[in-house]
Amino acid sequence: MQEDKLPFSALVDRMFSSQLAVWDIAERNYTALASVQTREFPFDGFSVYVQFNTSRILSSGAKVDAASVASRPCFLCADNRPKEQSVVEWGKYEILVNPYPIFRPHLTIARKGHLPQEIEPYIHDMFSLAAELPDYALFYNGPRCGASAPDHMHFQAVRADVLPVVNDYISLKQKNASLYDRTGRAVTYTVRGYLRTLFCIESSHADALGIAFMKLYNMLITEPLVEPMMNVVCLWRSGCWYLFVFPRAAFRPWQYSADDEGARLLISPATVEMSGVMITPLREHFERLTVADIADIYSQVSLKL
Repeated sequence: MQEDKLPFSALVDRMFSSQLAVWDIAERNYTALASVQTREFPFDGFSVYVQFNTSRILSSGAKVDAASVASRPCFLCADNRPKEQSVVEWGKYEILVNPYPIFRPHLTIARKGHLPQEIEPYIHDMFSLAAELPDYALFYNGPRCGASAPDHMHFQAVRADVLPVVNDYISLKQKNASLYDRTGRAVTYTVRGYLRTLFCIESSHADALGIAFMKLYNMLITEPLVEPMMNVVCLWRSGCWYLFVFPRAAFRPWQYSADDEGARLLISPATVEMSGVMITPLREHFERLTVADIADIYSQVSLKL
């Protein structure tokens, strides 16, 4: 079959496989996922999972203050990438294998050109790409909500079924969701009893989905010309988009930088954590984490409405 006849998702999957064959760091870290340890913490009607993943120390420990970001070369710009890293082009974006994965596969979708991380100008790109990658969930980390490259616009993508929120929503919607807003052909729900504030916008129409998202976005603004803190997940299923929005109140919990080593937990919540999988690169923190810690971390970083 000719390359241009392959479904776009098949081109991406083929790129992923070929990268592991030639890129030692990526191959080693994806192989290591097979031995990653996970703990499950049941709550009322859902679970939160904790993953011990040493390769994520670069992300969990990333310094993302303006001075630190300005002093390092941007690892998403083409000139600074490893020579082994190849791409699949999609319009004004390049789809890359993330060499420090949480799941298999784990993609980074970098905008061509060095433009700051912000969601408003690019939300419709997210919708379009989600529809072309129907097995994936695309996600966005706000520049103050877990993005390790806040200076370069990018999305990420993983298989949709590895994010607990995707499956949780199906069951929680039946008993814990309330209608928040109806905007034209889009419906927005809120989910109660989920430890963190969650909105889900559903629509089969991209224009309506965008209008509903911007309505929510504008409601969350607290500072003029500053993007509201949020993490966003987008997937396309059975002719409908599902757009999950987690409003944020804080970047990291107090435990992240606690002076007392016995209280410190190197957990830096981004979209994956808000979606139900907390990542820690340190075994001692992985083993010490409790149900109470999880609830407390969510209560600090999630915006209460």
